[in-house]
Amino acid sequence: MLISNAYAQAAGAAAADPTGGLMGMLPILLMFIVLWFVMIRPQMKKAKEQQKMVSELAKGDEVITQGGITGRIAKVGENYLSLEVAEGKDGPVVITVQKNAVGALLPKGTLKNL
Repeated sequence: MLISNAYAQAAGAAAADPTGGLMGMLPILLMFIVLWFVMIRPQMKKAKEQQKMVSELAKGDEVITQGGITGRIAKVGENYLSLEVAEGKDGPVVITVQKNAVGALLPKGTLKNL
């Protein structure tokens, strides 16, 4: 015969090791802890900083949107804000964007240099 017989192990061998289940879960638990500190925690911190920055926006601040549009805030509403993006013949060109679309707050005077 080419294949040898396989025999089941005794049930007492598995019950004799009380930490067998915990030791099997330890690598998965360690991977989750590393994942928390490497990926999830920094992402939550960045989201909290973004939310704080968006809540502190005021008229006259210079911002850049996530789409790359730069402008000066003309009016701030609850969910939207108006951005002056250029000077036209009839006055400033104003667009309306969501507050959450603001990517970064620029230092004062940045738009004059562009």
